[in-house]
Amino acid sequence: MMPSRPDGIVVAIDGPSGAGKSTIARLLAERLGYIQIDTGAMYRAAALLLSQAGIDLDDFERVEQFCQNIDIRLELVSGKQVVLANGMDVTDKIRTPEMSLLTSKTSALKPVRDALLKAQQLMGNRGGVVLEGRDIGTVVFPDAEVKFYLSASVEERARRRCEELLGKGEQITLAETIADVAKRDRQDSERDIAPLRQADDAILIDSSRLTIDEVLAEMATLCRKKREKLEATL
Repeated sequence: MMPSRPDGIVVAIDGPSGAGKSTIARLLAERLGYIQIDTGAMYRAAALLLSQAGIDLDDFERVEQFCQNIDIRLELVSGKQVVLANGMDVTDKIRTPEMSLLTSKTSALKPVRDALLKAQQLMGNRGGVVLEGRDIGTVVFPDAEVKFYLSASVEERARRRCEELLGKGEQITLAETIADVAKRDRQDSERDIAPLRQADDAILIDSSRLTIDEVLAEMATLCRKKREKLEATL
């Protein structure tokens, strides 16, 4: 079968919160010479905009109307990916525990998903991209050439998250973080629209006892093999 994407393959990375998807997606994109599309950051930005506007997430009509006018973009500024929401740089504001929980509920809303889904597909249709999120391989790009499901135990994901937050000066305990991660998992897995699940053809990678370099090496090798196989058909 001849490759249909002019710029390369689409790499989809799904998995629960705190599994390291954003970091791995960025590094994998760099190693492959691809573009990273951080869909999780886009949903966080949407959640922040809705929160700042004081919109009740249970008010479907207001959410739908609001989403018709949101503009969320990912841009590279001095080599760093910046998240812009209606013209505002929200890169740091979207990375808080409160926003993580709010994002889980926000991303389950159909108007939000519809508003961002088309943009993500347009950015990735040519290929040569790495996307990470909760439903990339199941909904956004079910035809992705390579799909990964990156996971880790709740305790390990909470430990990593707790260290990150403490490093930023936030007052939080490991027990609180474990509870937050477990709650986020339930929200993501039980939501009606595009719930978190592993695609049938996704490659499971448990990073609980693996270093970032080990995960990256395994993924990069599998992606290159797939790309070479497709290129050989030309």
